[in-house]
Amino acid sequence: MMKVNIAEVRNGNGKDIPFRFSVEAEDIGAVLEHAELKDIVVQGSVVATGAAYRVSGRITCRKDFICDRCLTPSVAEQVCEFSEEYCGTADGAEDDSINCFDGDVIDITDMIRDTLLAAQPLSNICKSDCKGLCPVCGANRNERECGCDSFVPDPRLAALQQFKNLK
Repeated sequence: MMKVNIAEVRNGNGKDIPFRFSVEAEDIGAVLEHAELKDIVVQGSVVATGAAYRVSGRITCRKDFICDRCLTPSVAEQVCEFSEEYCGTADGAEDDSINCFDGDVIDITDMIRDTLLAAQPLSNICKSDCKGLCPVCGANRNERECGCDSFVPDPRLAALQQFKNLK
């Protein structure tokens, strides 16, 4: 659990409290199906804005995964920025867009988990120009060219191929 004590800034507008957490993905529920997040570090600060508290900062982590194109193990460094506003329940926050908390402690665990999960790409690619595997022999095209004829005709034009074969 990542909890920030805001007692020091409760009455001091503009004063900020820095924080830093190191967590495991399993501890906050940021478990991915085809990848693993490691070395998660959350650092930022809480600032009293008068009516609420602004929690902002940065999440850095390492993502271990298998490339979806070439099937090689890969590692990527990820950095995610976050900024949320929290309001104490005693302040009567009725707005659903503002997170509420009780007492002198703000729990940012859910926000960090949601930020990490939302930042994940739909596909895991080792590099932007990954050539993938050869559809004929299965060789990794990033390592060497295999020389296979990998031309795949458009299936919408397959009927025209039959006319060509009649001649």
